[in-house]
Amino acid sequence: MNKMMKEARKVQERIVQMQEELRQRELEVSSGGGAVTVRINGRQEILSLKIAPEAVDPDDVELLEDMIIAAVNEAIKQSQEMVSTEMAKITGGFNIPGL
Repeated sequence: MNKMMKEARKVQERIVQMQEELRQRELEVSSGGGAVTVRINGRQEILSLKIAPEAVDPDDVELLEDMIIAAVNEAIKQSQEMVSTEMAKITGGFNIPGL
């Protein structure tokens, strides 16, 4: 039992370290052929959102909104996949609730 507790503590320490490392890792995702670019970190925090000037059409705001949504959603998805991959390395594929 004591060995299990030590092992659990080690896993917890590695998870905390990994979370900090993921905060430093960034992804960049574009939509609309580069019209909208989103930078996100491994904590799913949006770091920047760039809109190409030529993408701004006052007569078609809905298209720009759709490109922003697509870029943000894809950035979040890729960030979550990155986190899942790193977490699986630490937990050995076990699903630990709340992580």
